[in-house]
Amino acid sequence: MAPRLRVLRHESELGAWELVRRAPGPGLRDYVVEYEGYDERGAAVQVQRQQIPVARLPLIVNFGSRWSASATPDGTRELHDSFFAGMFDRSTYVAASGAASCAQVNLTPLGAHLLFGLPMHEVANRIVALEDVVPRALASLDERLRDHADWESRFGLLDEIFTDRLANVRAPAPDVAWAWHALERTNGRVPIGWICDRLGRSRRHLATRFREQIGLPPKTVARIMRFERAVSLLSRNDAGLAAIAFESGYYDQAHMNRDFREFAGTSPAAFAPQIVFEGGIVV
Repeated sequence: MAPRLRVLRHESELGAWELVRRAPGPGLRDYVVEYEGYDERGAAVQVQRQQIPVARLPLIVNFGSRWSASATPDGTRELHDSFFAGMFDRSTYVAASGAASCAQVNLTPLGAHLLFGLPMHEVANRIVALEDVVPRALASLDERLRDHADWESRFGLLDEIFTDRLANVRAPAPDVAWAWHALERTNGRVPIGWICDRLGRSRRHLATRFREQIGLPPKTVARIMRFERAVSLLSRNDAGLAAIAFESGYYDQAHMNRDFREFAGTSPAAFAPQIVFEGGIVV
């Protein structure tokens, strides 16, 4: 049975948008987190969104206006058409320059490493043009997607393209894959020292391998996963900050506050009102 589409729609005096989501095919789950299709019409005001550090990497195939990105809310902005973003350890601020339409593929770092064949540290904390990173096997990705009129067929095409690509590349290094899945299963709570002991590897060895195939050191990746878990719990508004800190694997609330200030630029309490359900962080 094909994965089910999930559709979210919004309409107001500011404009209308539709977000369509679908899980990848079963054989891609270790490498592709989710597909998203986004269309926006009649937006009177271009909303800027804070993209916080997360443990998934976006590949954007753009069909509409270009996207602007900045390292700060009011900083110098760079325009991007179709692009790929590596793993970030800081927030970026993104807005469409006009009516927006795009397909977004949320990849795991292992998936991106295999699909693109890149040392992932070369794209960490960077947004790069899609044509600068895609291999020949994916070079016509944007043109092929444009030829399909609906999201269901576009997502089906992505399943086919990625399945074919991954069938012809070397599997990820077993130690990196094992460590990544251990962190992923525990939302970053498992100690890096325990992982190294189980693998029989030194911290330096694991950090070097993560730099190549994930993009950031394992300790940083674990912090991002804990932070992402805390943001998810914060968005539900069903627990106090101390409880959220404990559930996310922090020593205490002060420990969580430090990561929020580094990754989001503010405290959890100040950050919470900015969270928009299913729509990112509006600033």
